[in-house]
Amino acid sequence: MLLVFGVVLLVIGGALMLFGRFHLPGDFTLRSGNVTVYVPLATGIILSVVATIVLNLVLRQR
Repeated sequence: MLLVFGVVLLVIGGALMLFGRFHLPGDFTLRSGNVTVYVPLATGIILSVVATIVLNLVLRQR
């Protein structure tokens, strides 16, 4: 199950990179010269909540 979850995250991450990232108000982009740092704080929190809910639903059925 952990391997499948990792592959799903890999596919989602690749799709976000290919089709452009969606930016939420809590996501920060810091630019200084040639360096750009993207900190997806709000996106990470939302994905964490969704993953917690999904995993709780899946694991409670056992």
